[in-house]
Order: sequence, then structure tokens, then C-alpha cells
Amino acid sequence: MSGFVFNEKPIQIERGDGAYVYDDGGTEYLDMGASYACVPLGHKHPAVQSAVSEQLEKITYVQASYPNAERTALYDLLADTAPDPIDKTWLCNSGTEANEAALKFARSATGNSKIVATMQGFHGRTMGALATTWKNKYKKPYEPLIGDVEFVPYDDSEALAEAVDEDTAAFIVEPVQGEGGINPTSDGYLEDAREITEAAGAALIFDEVQTGMGRTGALWNSQRAAVAPDMITAAKGLGNGLPVGATLCRDWIAENYGSHASTFSGGPVISAAAGATVSTIIEDSVPGNAAVMGDYLLTELDAAIGDDVRDIRGEGLMIGIEVGRGANAALKELALNHQVLALPAGRTVVRLLPPLTIDEAHADAVVDAMAEVVG
Repeated sequence: MSGFVFNEKPIQIERGDGAYVYDDGGTEYLDMGASYACVPLGHKHPAVQSAVSEQLEKITYVQASYPNAERTALYDLLADTAPDPIDKTWLCNSGTEANEAALKFARSATGNSKIVATMQGFHGRTMGALATTWKNKYKKPYEPLIGDVEFVPYDDSEALAEAVDEDTAAFIVEPVQGEGGINPTSDGYLEDAREITEAAGAALIFDEVQTGMGRTGALWNSQRAAVAPDMITAAKGLGNGLPVGATLCRDWIAENYGSHASTFSGGPVISAAAGATVSTIIEDSVPGNAAVMGDYLLTELDAAIGDDVRDIRGEGLMIGIEVGRGANAALKELALNHQVLALPAGRTVVRLLPPLTIDEAHADAVVDAMAEVVG
């Protein structure tokens, strides 16, 4: 094979349907990773398929300087669903681009350069977002990155208060860390972050690339936490498998964002897919199902394997099972022997990010498989 982009798995996926994918031999796999949370409605969802097909019959792409009905509708939909007073949207193509924009916007709007980020955090692989990502394995080959970034322990309000000062442009944080091991914040931490950044005149950025679109039991985790940041970044599940990202902003950020652009910002086909995805998530009460099924999975996993693993944690359908350094071996056994696809979160955690439409039968199949793998 001539490509070298990823370390490929020994399973060639050919098609998908709902919570399942199928390899080139026809073997069915329960997709409990949803391709890193990118298909919250499951594979081949009819509402998204129809929206994309209809838009392809009209026009594939028109640049963002020309108004387009699908793009405008998506702007309005995201503004309506975002927590007040966030009502401006910048569209792009991925999560790292959404975070890159947020960091640029924060520096431009505040006139400051310092960015505060968290240990174990992950915000993307472009040069700005990468500078706020914790692990050296992602950063070291590409240094020097942008400067003036300070890291603080995650979920530590006292350390955050010491780091954020009058020179700070922004604090960027995942409400639940994904790549870092599925680490939720404790009660009060996000509220503290809001107070600390507001007092310093710094922007508060919630990286909801993974937690957004209903993943943790509310459309946005910031709504679950009842905290309104200055910016929310989104991607992954936003287009139910099509590449799209968004940076949602308060007015004071949008009015002072500087000069930022993207050729493919909110193309009509992508906007149609994202609009259908968000509308369906809301209309079908998908976040509610994520909350119910997340509680069910956590309870059943604890009963079945709680004594055999280090920890089971998460919010909604963003669940981490800490198995120790054997996470990759567990994932391989799940896939090859039980036809269940899951994800790593570092070397110690099996990560479950299934479609948010799963039911108890899907959950039971995962619990049974995990019991055999770690029991």
C-alpha cells in the first residue's frame, strides 16, 4: 500500500448501518467507537443521507462570501441551540481547525497572547492547537510550536486561579477529557473556570469536539454543567460522518476576531448534513437516550467487571474502562473474538463512544464481551 497516514487495523470496513459496520467479508461488528464519535446518529442515517443527496442535486460548493440557504440555516440552528449568550458561528472542516480559530479569536479579541491549557488535554494536531495539547508524543517532532502556553492540572481550580492573569488570552478545556482517559470534571470546576477567566478578562473556551452533539446527555456539555463559556468548539458528530467543525462565539469575540478565513467554510453539502444531524438529534431526543443508556452501561459494566478493572467512569455515552496497560490487547480481542469495535484512550483505557441511538441490547452485548475479555 502506498499510503502512510495511519497504522491501519486488520479489518477492512466496507459499509455501515445504524450501530453496525461490516467488513469486506461480510462480518458484522458492533461499532462502539462510532469512528471517534463521528456518527452520533449511527451509520447511513436516512435524514442525513436524504439531506446530502438533495443538496448534491442543487450545487456541491459555493464559497462562503456568497450567501447560501443551507449554510445560513445551519448558522441559525447552531445559534438557537447554543447556550445564551453565544450566537455567532464560524464554520470550518475539523475539530483542530475549530480550536485553532478559537485560539486566534481569543488573542485578537483580548490583545493578549498567553493561553492556559490542561495537563492530559487534547485539542488537535495543527500547530496552534497542538501547542495546547499535553502529550509530548504528539508535539515533540514538530517543535518549536507557538509559545506562551501554560499547562495546569486538570480539575484543579486553585492551580487555574494562579495561572490565569491579566496577560491571559484564554483558558481552553475539555469538559470531559477524551484522549486523556475519559476524565469528567468535579462539581464546581467549570463554574470556577468561568469566574476566574471573567475576572481576568480572558476568554473561556470549551472544547466540545467530542462532548458536543448530545454525547454526555445534553446537546452541549456546557448546558449540562449550566456554564456559558465565551466559545464552544465542535466537530466530530456535527456532520454525522462528514467533515465539519464550528467555533461558536459570544458577540465580544465575534466583533474582534481579526482576519480569519477558510476556503471550505460551510459548504452547502456539508451544511446540509450538519443541519440534518443537529435537527434530528434535537427532534428525536437523542441526548436523553445518551443519558439513559450511559447510566445503564455504567451500571451494568460495574456489576459485571467492576472488580476486574481499575475504574469505570464517564458521562452519558462517553465511557472509559481503565484496564491498565493492556488496553490495546483488550481492544484487539474485542474486535477479533467478539466483533465489538471500541477505542483506546492512551494505553490504559478502553473508550466507548457509540452511536447515541443504541439500545439495551447493544449495551448488553458490549458488557458480555468486556466480561469475557477482562474476567
